[in-house]
Amino acid sequence: MLLPRGPPPLKEFLDIWDVDVLKRPQDINKQAHHTHLYSSDFLIVRRAQEFQIKITFDRPYKPAEDKFAVEFVIGPSPQYSKGTYIPVFPTEERQSVWRGRIVETSDNVITMGITTSPECIVGKYMIYVSVVTPYGIRRTRREPKSDIYILFNPWSPADPVFLDDEEEREECIMNELGIIYHGTYDDVSERAWNYGQFEFGVLDACLFIMDKADMPLSNRGDVIKVTRVASAMLNSRDDDGVLVGNWSGDYTYGVPPTSWTGSVEILLDYAGSRGTPVCYAQCWVYAAVFNTFLRCLGIPGRVVTNFFSAHDNDGNLKMDIILDENGKLDRNRTKDSIWNYHCWNECFMARSDLPPGFGGWQVVDATPQETSDGMFRCGPASVAAVKHGQICYPFDAPFVFAEVNSDVIFYRRQKDGTLEAVKVNQTHVGRMVLTKAVLHDGRRDITDHYKFPEGSPEERRVLEKAEEFGCQREKASVPQGDVEVEIPNLDVRVGDNFDVTLQFKNNSDQRRSADVYITGTVVYYTGVPSAEVLFKTPKVKLDPLQSKDEKVLVRGEDYMHKLVEQANIHFIATGKIKETGQIITAMKVISMHNPKLIVKVRLYSLLLLPSSGSVLSEEMYVSVEFTNPFKFSLENVDLRMEGPGIMPFKRKQYR
Repeated sequence: MLLPRGPPPLKEFLDIWDVDVLKRPQDINKQAHHTHLYSSDFLIVRRAQEFQIKITFDRPYKPAEDKFAVEFVIGPSPQYSKGTYIPVFPTEERQSVWRGRIVETSDNVITMGITTSPECIVGKYMIYVSVVTPYGIRRTRREPKSDIYILFNPWSPADPVFLDDEEEREECIMNELGIIYHGTYDDVSERAWNYGQFEFGVLDACLFIMDKADMPLSNRGDVIKVTRVASAMLNSRDDDGVLVGNWSGDYTYGVPPTSWTGSVEILLDYAGSRGTPVCYAQCWVYAAVFNTFLRCLGIPGRVVTNFFSAHDNDGNLKMDIILDENGKLDRNRTKDSIWNYHCWNECFMARSDLPPGFGGWQVVDATPQETSDGMFRCGPASVAAVKHGQICYPFDAPFVFAEVNSDVIFYRRQKDGTLEAVKVNQTHVGRMVLTKAVLHDGRRDITDHYKFPEGSPEERRVLEKAEEFGCQREKASVPQGDVEVEIPNLDVRVGDNFDVTLQFKNNSDQRRSADVYITGTVVYYTGVPSAEVLFKTPKVKLDPLQSKDEKVLVRGEDYMHKLVEQANIHFIATGKIKETGQIITAMKVISMHNPKLIVKVRLYSLLLLPSSGSVLSEEMYVSVEFTNPFKFSLENVDLRMEGPGIMPFKRKQYR
């Protein structure tokens, strides 16, 4: 009998009818991998942990005869040697870098368990099932709906980001809401932030950032390289990254940094425009968006605030304040700035490139301040290395060490131009380092993670160690004077008149007199001066062992029209004791308090009645109340608001 041309029907061979990647939030995969909160229609799993898929064949699977593999592919030209093409086999005899096993067989359906390797590439994989037939390999068609995202896994001891503390994981991976600290160390303010790492589109935006950086796929499984690339890509300097920094006070062409309430809008804008940088950011915005990136990809992350942070000092440990020969501040020659606070990130990882003991929390900072290997980025720098003065280890540890350990040195400039150190303040910089407490809204002081107690023998040893690695410190010993001056803290609302108090104390048994200069300057939070609002030169006479307060009035009308955002005034008192020539100095940043917003939630049905209760599946209204306390009208008021998981971002503008 004549046979038709072409191969015979393939019925005696295994055929694939359906592949189910079990991607619903209630399915075993998302629950076991802690990815059930992601707003995504795709399967999202974490590496180094088994997930399951169901394959339906046209007949029962026969392990002795049938050969098939599940293939994972990432990137444009997949190769097994680069880790971008990975076949996974169901039998113990034949295994690749990822392990496969048959979990369950039921009629024509098999459930297969797949365990990825702990160093596999993080990203979005395509999945195929292929069957061996005598005529070659038969492979399923491309099905975009069954693509799989693979993330870092802080729950797996095999993954370098493993964090062995369930409460810390809950806070630093799963918590979408955060508090960022700002203000001054003795008057700390809080800024709530929606990280929104599980919101729709954020995961794709985070992967797009690595694409925009042209980061090789083979590097995307290495958490050190991923965080270093992200540190450069979250600022727009030199690589068209996510955020444009602006410290000028003029935000005409973008959103003022203080107006952002969360990261979602920023990341979706950047990805939606295919990489147009978003305007504008300052340090806490960089840190908050970086935190979203870290938590979204599965790297434990937290935002940290350092109060009185030293900057632009090229790795030496000196912040120079220049006075003239009478002890008056010389603004023109004082170039170094101390930021009232600076925010950066810590992420948790093992550091196989460093000696044992230097893994754990690492500093990464996306605020563009200094270049590192030719790009504006910083870290990851081991917090343990910073604390112990081992600043030779990569990356950028000397810069972080200087931010928390610099000395403030007052120099008197002589007539011939030479500088003489007259006072050294070793405790001003790095006064306090804060982060949000674990699983509640309190704050957590982690200063002791960065430095030993001031004046302790351990601290002295650490500074000597840092000097061995090239950090320069002021060696001049300044004699202890017998007159002290301090400026106590004040609680001031914007627009109020207030008194600045200078508290003098004469520790000697002789009379002392001084010409004192006190300047009050409106400053940005970076310490950069904007406008002078106070200059007074009181003369002070002190009897033996006398303590005395000198008050100086600051009027609201003198500073109101000069204030910049965050409303800080920096007071510096300097003077010279006539009898001894001793220079006395005191510094204080007063952070003024803005009027508060009051937010209330009410049921729509009870809108006319006062009620703060909320009921499931009922419409609610949110009201924002604000009373203008000033003697003038406020213009161009911009109200921005969001409720993570409840209400999308909303904005209202008032003339």
